[in-house]
Amino acid sequence: MRFLGELDQRLFTRVATARLPGADPALTRLSRSADHGRLWLGAAAGLSALGGPAARRAALRGAGSLALASLTVNTVVKWTARRPRPLLDPVPPIRHLLRQPRTTSFPSGHSASAAAFATGVALESTGYGALIAPVAAAVAFSRVYVGVHYPGDVLAGTMIGIGAAVLTCHWWPPRQVNPQRERPPVAAPALPGGDGLVVFVNTGAGPPAGPLPFAALLTELLPRAELVECGPDGDFGALLDRAVRRALALGGALGVHGGDGTVNAVARAATRHGLALAVFPGGTLNHFALDVGVPHVEDTAAAVVRGEAVAVDVGIAAPLVDRAADAGTDAATVPMEFLNTFGIGLYPELVRLRERLEPRLGKWPAATVALIRVLRTATPAELRLDGRPRRLWLLFAGNGRYVPDGFVPAFRPRLDDGLLDLRLIDGNHRLARTRVVLSALAGALARSRVYAAERVPEVRIENLRGTDTCAYDGEAVPAPGALRLGKRNRALVVYRPAVPGNEIAQQARLAALVARYRGRARGRPRIP
Repeated sequence: MRFLGELDQRLFTRVATARLPGADPALTRLSRSADHGRLWLGAAAGLSALGGPAARRAALRGAGSLALASLTVNTVVKWTARRPRPLLDPVPPIRHLLRQPRTTSFPSGHSASAAAFATGVALESTGYGALIAPVAAAVAFSRVYVGVHYPGDVLAGTMIGIGAAVLTCHWWPPRQVNPQRERPPVAAPALPGGDGLVVFVNTGAGPPAGPLPFAALLTELLPRAELVECGPDGDFGALLDRAVRRALALGGALGVHGGDGTVNAVARAATRHGLALAVFPGGTLNHFALDVGVPHVEDTAAAVVRGEAVAVDVGIAAPLVDRAADAGTDAATVPMEFLNTFGIGLYPELVRLRERLEPRLGKWPAATVALIRVLRTATPAELRLDGRPRRLWLLFAGNGRYVPDGFVPAFRPRLDDGLLDLRLIDGNHRLARTRVVLSALAGALARSRVYAAERVPEVRIENLRGTDTCAYDGEAVPAPGALRLGKRNRALVVYRPAVPGNEIAQQARLAALVARYRGRARGRPRIP
């Protein structure tokens, strides 16, 4: 230990006395900018505002990693080690910070935050991670250069930051860059230039996909495709029906640009009329598009040109006939089709409250407030599950197996496994909600007595009481008293490139980038 301390001191003196031309003011300002994580939180906000879904996931994981690393350093390690700060004698006065830190030296909190954010971003996007990493390394080096940390402090902080980012994968695994490709391809019309493709666009769904508006981007990728746009005041059903009729008349395919709710509605129409579906991600989360394997508009365009597609399952929540007859309405007999998830209990209550708060607070703040309220005020639902009486806080059914197996499912490796991912939170145990949250945070949810998970082809729900709402694909609707959850196996044909990163997709991305910098945005053909 004495040898390591002496080596640390020698390295500090060597860096402190070094002269890097032009580095003194730059590294001093950079070091100050990272105080309290401001630099990284600003970077996260920029990624979320300007990037696509991958950038938003990277920003979220980076911010979460930063929070975990800061908590570890400032509440545990610093108060245990209590190493004094280095003496500033060998450091030129021009490098001295205006406000010297008052906490102990080991480990470096700035280095931990920098490494945590950079690693968290890189786990979701190697491209964005490569942009952040040099800045993070410069921040870590600056802490020695300005004389507030020994190199050993920086190394320890960096290791803690990397460990914090990796630890987030225990609760929230990074999404696969390319979902499993062993799904056999199916026939779909090849539409060069998008000839015969009619794209239904929900102009009010989600953030913009990037610097170039979707219509202009699609012009560059598929110039002969047609658009049917639905604004906030548009008649969604009538416009979707018009798009379907046009696609059938052309003998082509149906496209959709919007969030998961919009994709669900258009997918139902495509399945009903036997049309292949081209999903152009345009919502906030884009769960279905990402799980299928089309994270970018360019990927979908490449698959449309080549006629490359796969068949995926469609989840069904079908009201049982006897209950529907009692309801006395035709609507009660209509099955609910879902591409992602179906839920009873906490999930639909969360969706309903979030929708009510969203116009005033925005989507993510509304979701946070809704989650807190629901966990505090919700009551369990009572039902019979495959003939067995149950009292549940939550019944969650995913269209396909979700990963991880814990409380927060992140993504599905494939969408044609023929199974429902059924997850239950028992309402008969005391403090069930609290126990589930604590077990999830501790990584022990699989051993919790209040949580159960299984994969089944179908399940029957009867005598539903204690709730009048269910939700599917993020939409809350009235709940029937009895229903059957099942699957329509491989019922929907979706365009997806057969080979990840194929040449056409790369060419399409290059053309789109050129168009963005040239600022071209030609007019689109509209359906009269």
